[in-house]
Amino acid sequence: MKPDYIYIYSDIVSGGFMRSSCRITWFAATALTCVAILPTAAEARPVVKRKMDPRDARIQALEAEVRELRAIVTEIRDRETATAQTITDQQVALDKVSATAAATATQVTKVADAAAPKSGGGLTILAGKPSIASADGRFVANLHGVVQFDTAGYFQKRAGPIATDFRRGAASGDTAHARDLNNGTNFRRVRIGIDGKVFNDWDYNILFEFGGAGAEDAGHIQEAWLQYSGFRPFRVRIGAFPPNVGLEDQNSTNGMPFLERPAISDIARSIAGGDFREAIQFQASTNRWLASVALTTRTVGTINSTGSGTAQTFDQAFGGIIRLAAMPFQGDDWMVHVGAHGSRVFSVADNGGPDAAITGRYPVQFRERPELRVDGTRLIDSGTINAKHVNEGGLELAFQKQQFYIQGEYEHIGVERRASALSNPHFSGWYVEGSWIITGERRKYNLSNFAFDAPTIDHPFDPANGTWGAFELAGRYSTVDLNYHDGNRGFAPPADAVRGGKQTIIAAGLNWYPNSVIRFMVDYQHVKISRLSPNAGTFQTPVGAEIGQHYNSIALRSQLAF
Repeated sequence: MKPDYIYIYSDIVSGGFMRSSCRITWFAATALTCVAILPTAAEARPVVKRKMDPRDARIQALEAEVRELRAIVTEIRDRETATAQTITDQQVALDKVSATAAATATQVTKVADAAAPKSGGGLTILAGKPSIASADGRFVANLHGVVQFDTAGYFQKRAGPIATDFRRGAASGDTAHARDLNNGTNFRRVRIGIDGKVFNDWDYNILFEFGGAGAEDAGHIQEAWLQYSGFRPFRVRIGAFPPNVGLEDQNSTNGMPFLERPAISDIARSIAGGDFREAIQFQASTNRWLASVALTTRTVGTINSTGSGTAQTFDQAFGGIIRLAAMPFQGDDWMVHVGAHGSRVFSVADNGGPDAAITGRYPVQFRERPELRVDGTRLIDSGTINAKHVNEGGLELAFQKQQFYIQGEYEHIGVERRASALSNPHFSGWYVEGSWIITGERRKYNLSNFAFDAPTIDHPFDPANGTWGAFELAGRYSTVDLNYHDGNRGFAPPADAVRGGKQTIIAAGLNWYPNSVIRFMVDYQHVKISRLSPNAGTFQTPVGAEIGQHYNSIALRSQLAF
């Protein structure tokens, strides 16, 4: 069907004429008709779809990404702004805290300065030891003291060394019997002294001893020395002190696991070193190694002849000592110690005059008590040997793992006789000892002398808080042989024989450390002495008789040391 406006148009054309009055009406009607029918015509017209460009999708995706990136950038910018504000707030808070801390420190300093002595120093007590120090720490003086009170019981069975043999009576027919070793008490050590430093690099120690072995002694110098430590790691010491001889030698007597050192260690250290030895020592050490060399002479104790009439030696002894020690292996809770040391007496003390007989003029003697001093009897004794030189050498080995440690040393001693065709004697001995601290503490390893010391007490004795200090179990086996070509039992000794005897000791101990100042020790010993009589024989002691013995002992030590 044709649209209405086509028919109207045809009618108008075919009419051929139109009056003027009707033309206006026609145009108006035609306009109204077109307005009315245009929407219908538009709806009837077919819709032509535009072909989609493939780039449109990519453009839309890029626009979406741009919008997303804008959102992320905006978020990051907001976060940075917030973080910057937070940092600013924190800095302000820290500045306030620092200002408060500075004010507090200033106040504390003022209080400390007001309480300090006018000299600028201060008095403190650290681990029980009183100490006075200058404000800059360059001057220090420490007061220290040691008291060791021992009590012991000996349980004997057989005859003892000839020096203490006695006869019960000829009528009884008895032969030699052992001296009844002293069941009793003894102040083993009573020491008081002062140590410290001056001008930062000069160390000193002055120590007096009033105790003794078997009985107390008159007061005498134990240590008196001066040391320069400014050329670290080197140190130079001069005066009276025990030079660095070995591992057990350098163990503190206040912290040893047993009441006394092993017998062989005491013999070896006394050849050119030991207590009250006058010497000069050069030592260097780091946290991994130690090296020391000492030149030594007499021991303190010679009395001036002008004051007492006691003769002095014509020439004092002169010797040398060297020790090397290292810690080659170490872990978080374990370490290994190795070492070697040696001593030589270059010239033996001259106890005679120019006209004195050669025999006995330059005597050396090796003897030792069992590892207990309540009775001072020496049960092994080489006797005097006229000597030109004496040599000693030793090896050290130790291992520590947490609260367990074990150490041992071997010693060899050789004597070069003077003006004699007899062979040169030699002696030896060794020991091994260890301990286990039940309560978990560890023995300290002292890097100044590469030796062990008492443990640090983690929980001092305080029953109210349920702490009981530290407990330690210890064990030791030691032996020393002072026999040389001793021959056979029942026979006289060969010409070059030394019948000094052989001593073997098995020991066990329990130590209680209530705190760092006080210690109680209980030691048990099983002692075996094998020794042939060095004399030609007497009524009491036949020639070549066995004069050794076996016995047991129990000892208790109460110690105060600071």
